Amino acid sequence: EVQLVESGGGMVQPGGSLRLSCAASGFTFSGYPMSWVRQAPGKGPEWVSGITRGGAITHYTDSVKGRFTISRDNTKNTLYLQMNSLKLEDTALYYCARGWNGLNDRESWGQGTYVTVSS
Repeated sequence: EVQLVESGGGMVQPGGSLRLSCAASGFTFSGYPMSWVRQAPGKGPEWVSGITRGGAITHYTDSVKGRFTISRDNTKNTLYLQMNSLKLEDTALYYCARGWNGLNDRESWGQGTYVTVSS
């Protein structure tokens, strides 16, 4: 079955950077768009970013534009999220998901990786 394993989270000060990774298995990774979703404490899940199958087209929610970069390496079945200039409001549990809108495929989410931005 579909399995997604996130890693790379941790605690960072405002303005810092983190790079999240998502290892995919159980499906043909290159055949699907992928996305990142996050859930802040006490809030519902929020779509963050999406990427097409070949990685040529990417989109981001307004709050992270210019700071986050989604990418993928289809030879390694891995999805990435480079996060720069982190803000307090970026604190959340981050999930990768199969499909452009990961909110529509919650079953594909892994355990997530937690990002804490704190001074």
